[in-house]
Amino acid sequence: MAQGKWELDAAHSEIEFKVKHMMITNVKGNFDNFKIDLDTDDDNFDNALAKVTIDTASINTRNEQRDGHLKSADFFDVEKYPAITFEATSLANEEIKGNLTIRDVTRPVVFELEFAGIQKDPWGNTKAGFIVEGKIKRSEFGLNWNAALETGGVMVSDDVKFSADIQFIKAK
Repeated sequence: MAQGKWELDAAHSEIEFKVKHMMITNVKGNFDNFKIDLDTDDDNFDNALAKVTIDTASINTRNEQRDGHLKSADFFDVEKYPAITFEATSLANEEIKGNLTIRDVTRPVVFELEFAGIQKDPWGNTKAGFIVEGKIKRSEFGLNWNAALETGGVMVSDDVKFSADIQFIKAK
């Protein structure tokens, strides 16, 4: 049973993604608003209970028109599906396994996990850091919009790569 409570240090955390555009370059973005609940057996994260909730309307690719399209029914349909969730089922052997839900489609996933360590900050807070990297196929979650290119290929790749740099503060 988890006993330690860790709070997200949002100022030092980010979730970024990239997807191939027109088969030639990557378009990158992030989600500005998300929360993570993390409960552990003290400073041992092997049996941690973790739940990530991402506000889909907070998608940010630094292009207002593209962000509007991504928020529409063609992609995230933020009015109908306001959140992406991930519930961890296992954190071990440099992997995090769990159930990812996008547009009410839930699938088991496995991502790479790097525990970056625990440190005390100058104010006496205990901080823990993690790096998570992975890839999903967006079509597996109902994100199917695309356009064929005249020269072959498609406008948006099915593979979406992401990375998350996450820092937590141990609750006192």
